[in-house]
Amino acid sequence: MTVTNSFTWMIGGPQGSGINSVAENFAKACIRGGLHIFANIEYHSNIKGEHSYYRLRVESKAPRSHVDWVDLLVALDRETLFGDMNKAHPTHRGHRHEVSPGGGIIYDRSLNLTPDSFGRDDIRLFPIPYMDLLVEALKEFGKDKELSKYQVMVNTIALGASLGLADYDFDLATEAIREGFTGRKAALGDLNVSAAKRGYEYVKTSFGEDAFPIKLRKQPLSGKRMMIRGVQAVAIAKLKAGCGFQTYYPITPATDESEYLESHQKDYNMIVVQAEDEISAINMATGAAHAGLRSSTSTSGPGFSLMAEGLGWAGITEAPGPVVVLYQRAGPATGLPTRTEQADLRFALHAAHGEFPRIIIAPGDVVETYYDTFDAFNYAEHYQVPVILLTDKFLASTYQDIPPFNGDNLKVDRGDMVRESDLATSTDYRRYRWTEMGISPRAIPGQKGGIFWTTGDEHDEYGHITEAPDIRIKMMRKRMRKIELAGQVIPDSKKATLYGSKSAPITLVGWGSSKGAILDGMEDLMSDGIETNFLQVRYVNPFPTNFVQQALGPARRKIAIENNYSAQMAGLIREKTGIAMDNNIVKFDGRPFSQNEIYEGVKEIIKNGIKEVTVSHA
Repeated sequence: MTVTNSFTWMIGGPQGSGINSVAENFAKACIRGGLHIFANIEYHSNIKGEHSYYRLRVESKAPRSHVDWVDLLVALDRETLFGDMNKAHPTHRGHRHEVSPGGGIIYDRSLNLTPDSFGRDDIRLFPIPYMDLLVEALKEFGKDKELSKYQVMVNTIALGASLGLADYDFDLATEAIREGFTGRKAALGDLNVSAAKRGYEYVKTSFGEDAFPIKLRKQPLSGKRMMIRGVQAVAIAKLKAGCGFQTYYPITPATDESEYLESHQKDYNMIVVQAEDEISAINMATGAAHAGLRSSTSTSGPGFSLMAEGLGWAGITEAPGPVVVLYQRAGPATGLPTRTEQADLRFALHAAHGEFPRIIIAPGDVVETYYDTFDAFNYAEHYQVPVILLTDKFLASTYQDIPPFNGDNLKVDRGDMVRESDLATSTDYRRYRWTEMGISPRAIPGQKGGIFWTTGDEHDEYGHITEAPDIRIKMMRKRMRKIELAGQVIPDSKKATLYGSKSAPITLVGWGSSKGAILDGMEDLMSDGIETNFLQVRYVNPFPTNFVQQALGPARRKIAIENNYSAQMAGLIREKTGIAMDNNIVKFDGRPFSQNEIYEGVKEIIKNGIKEVTVSHA
């Protein structure tokens, strides 16, 4: 039976073999044909050589997550098929076992494998003479004497073979491939197209039109679409919000965002600075916020650890920022530096000693990431607090196709700023003037009459250091009042969302990047007659206490789903509302939840009554 426009494809090989560009060209070709994609990569923490794989899901309607099975596996090396079991400490056992029954494997014919080598008789094998086809393409351009220079292009031959088996429009891939080679590199684009075409034609001739049961067909485009990943959404939102100063120290996966901004800073009124360390990064960003610039810094867990003291300084000085983007990855210490996790929630809430207000937002997908990043700058200046955007490696590196962002209703709010006309009529400017709301009108350095002191010590309304108990109490209450105010002003519609029927007997509770897998898993559960709803908590602080209490009240079973060991959001919900989860589904192997893992985890809880299910990609 032929299946149309529901396809999961994976390419695997050593890092440095170009799997990124091939997968992204495939994705672009699908989007241009009206199809929808969800693409994510997994890679080791070394620069080159270790195994990486890129998974692309293609559907007729937009997928929100990935699945663990593979319909067509492309192997650029033997390890992709059989893993590294010959190593003293193997890290994976290959991907051949992930291929769905009836699915296929494209691999290098020179490996001299037999059907018995794969240990399966329910898959289709497509051995391709990678090097022979590459030599043919190089001869066409008179470059066959430079084989070693162009050997990486076997990945493009594999792309062409994949398109041929799926019988997809090759011209759409041609556009995507050539787009990556402009100017003086245009000829290299033509060479890559030729290589892909040879892979495309080879499978058509050698295996026939019906060799593979899944086909991709163009469908009408549903308006303009763009292919974007999380780090790009964050960066574009920063530009839209008017961020003028970005600092960073290189760390995976946060560096990608800063490098993206660096490549565009000449086109916008922005300065991007690579600091000497994360301590400098947050202090520079805080200083810029005091100086009147919208500022930000981006990092991951180990870097955020170094930023803790600087975060406290931003808190006590009531800086209008900075916005700190925290890309969570698997810890502690270096941990799994290129893998994902949701284990920094408690850390973000309590980083730095003492108590001070901070706003924490945890977007669940690329679209929310854009709008939440924009809002973060408004909140930072309006409430004069640091704002933490809590995302993760998975969301940072995952591509989706979405409609262009609509910025028409996004308005910049710079908060309560002192006008020079006000300063001209008064000689008593108090930067930290006590107000019922907790927010003091702020001056920008250089404003006549707006001179002020700022210090990391406790201080009075003028910024002068004091240890007087009554002033300490007054200033602490002033600062902490800001979160109470933010909790009253920011609407619940931004802080949390309940998807599905309010009367559903089972409520799934999650936050951050698990959103897509939960929503897709709910559809599978409904197909089995299991009705669920999903409570997404988006604001960690101020916490939507009343909304969460009302959403969880009717549920007969409450299941927390989190990418961490201890179900941190479940604990926070109990702390804030007194409501305990009935069950947990947790994953902490450094990989994100898939759609089928949500489905399987909930089913296991219902069937066996297990208190906590731990899922793993292993």
